[in-house]
Amino acid sequence: MLNIVWPIFIIISFSFAIFSGNLEKLNSSIFESTSDAIELSLSLLGTICLWNGIMQIASHTSMMEKLTKFLKPVIHFLFPELRGKPEIQKEVSMNMIANILGLGNAATPLGLKAMKSMQRENKQKDTLSNSMMMFIVLNTASIQIIPTTVIAIRNSLGSANPTSIVFPVWIATIAAATAGIIVTKIIIKIKKEE
Repeated sequence: MLNIVWPIFIIISFSFAIFSGNLEKLNSSIFESTSDAIELSLSLLGTICLWNGIMQIASHTSMMEKLTKFLKPVIHFLFPELRGKPEIQKEVSMNMIANILGLGNAATPLGLKAMKSMQRENKQKDTLSNSMMMFIVLNTASIQIIPTTVIAIRNSLGSANPTSIVFPVWIATIAAATAGIIVTKIIIKIKKEE
């Protein structure tokens, strides 16, 4: 769908710029935005590398076992299908911890690994399991204690107080995660009754 929408937006933008006589402004904005995108990517690269490295190190330490044990009651409530599958629980825990720390880019590879493991256990390969549905919802509306990526972006764009976003992020992510969990649990219950 997006491969249709974006070209339409681009064509409309170019057409409007040509007919309104703003082609020069369009050209300069293209080069400015390209430069901004490269600067932002480079400034985020260090943060992403740092947290990916920390998560890789943490995955090979006893700290992950302690955190997994700490999250076990939550994981049992959210993912009852994963009981007796400690390796998948560990992968889910690592993803949840990365999301809680606001490391969206570090959480992505961990989330993909957990989804692959859950898909191996899935009996209906063409349908999401209940655990997979809950996992997607939690990743979409993840609770973030430290929104590292957002703080890094605000800092790179010259924000006077890049950490002022923390409290609103807590409210938004807790509300989104709570609503997502409730709706997903209701859908799972309806699905079981059918």
